[in-house]
Amino acid sequence: MTSQLDSLKRHSTVVADTGDIDAVARWQPQDATTNPSLLLAAAQDPRFRPLVDEALAHGQGATAPTLEWLFVLFGREILKHMAGRVSTEVDARLSFDTKGSIAKARRFIELYEAAGVARERVLVKLACTWEGIRAAERLERERIHCNMTLLFSFAQALACADAGVTLISPFVGRIYDWHKAARKVEDIPIAEDPGVASVTRIYHYYKKFGYATQVMGASFRKTGQILALAGCDLLTIAPDLLEKLSRAQGEVARRLSPQDAAGQALERISLDERGYRWRHNEDAMAVEKLADGIRRFDADARKLEQYVMALVTNKRAVA
Repeated sequence: MTSQLDSLKRHSTVVADTGDIDAVARWQPQDATTNPSLLLAAAQDPRFRPLVDEALAHGQGATAPTLEWLFVLFGREILKHMAGRVSTEVDARLSFDTKGSIAKARRFIELYEAAGVARERVLVKLACTWEGIRAAERLERERIHCNMTLLFSFAQALACADAGVTLISPFVGRIYDWHKAARKVEDIPIAEDPGVASVTRIYHYYKKFGYATQVMGASFRKTGQILALAGCDLLTIAPDLLEKLSRAQGEVARRLSPQDAAGQALERISLDERGYRWRHNEDAMAVEKLADGIRRFDADARKLEQYVMALVTNKRAVA
């Protein structure tokens, strides 16, 4: 009998949410996403020490370039085990800096191309702030493709589509977490799950009005949330949930389709900056989770930076 994972792959592109190269080789996803937290865990794994040493050599005794090369070299190795794209995250400290985000994205692409990776195989991850969206709009014109992360509100999704970004990553699990805490309940049934509902709404809107921007459901807490979004363009899934889906047997029914979206009674919405900020501000969950997500991403990035700084310092001492 077919596993749920194999069945799901017939409806959606499955993306591995990991920095573990061996995990990517095992699950053979189409795409993969990385972030500083995942990269820190992978860099500390003895299996991947040669990549760390290569990054140190490229960095020439400086922390910032070593860190950049670490992202790129892990991304390069991940790409060897799949046909699609890898997402590489821009520093969260640039979330409100359009020019800084553009410069960092260009730098990543420069290094990827120096490492023999075409820019078409890289997605630059940017925080879904107004400034991040404006950076992505510019970068897409340069064929630097963007994955907008930390997306919680419909306003963010509208602005990303209008900006022509390649991909958005609505965070199903974090939306679910916020509403579960607000309602003071242990669980929310899938049929009422606000994270699932958010992705469904965005998907229907994009397909109804012909936007090219892809929707990638992310940040899942349980397999039920994933299965409820079968048919979404992409689904990025952590290794533990990939394991559960691979062990569960049965066909997965498609839940989202362009045909269903075409029949939705929706109105097209246009947002300028003022309209975006107001609509986003009306969603308390989105405001709180975006701010919290940026802080968390920053904390993870600083941990990785401290780890790399220690490696550089040790290398200098040995030399």
